[in-house]
Amino acid sequence: MWIIAMFDLPTDTKAARRAYHDFRESLLNNGFTMMQFSVYGRHCPSEENADVHENRIKSFLPNDGEVRVLTVTDKQFERMKVFYGKTRKATEAAPEQISFF
Repeated sequence: MWIIAMFDLPTDTKAARRAYHDFRESLLNNGFTMMQFSVYGRHCPSEENADVHENRIKSFLPNDGEVRVLTVTDKQFERMKVFYGKTRKATEAAPEQISFF
């Protein structure tokens, strides 16, 4: 399962830029990686883990702006098409699961 955070935050004042920076740093500190500008994603091994990260995002929301959180399954994420100009590149692969026997 993947959790994707998309945000549009103001940067018109010094305080707004600081809030933007703090929110982005919080995402990175919680294992998210930048997919595009203002779009960050993280792989989660289960729906319960995705809920944990969604609640973490809620805990450090900035006062202004808009943040959207989307969860998709590995299969749905795999079907994403990524274009760089007119060429297509492969979508990021999910991390390997660790198995204990």
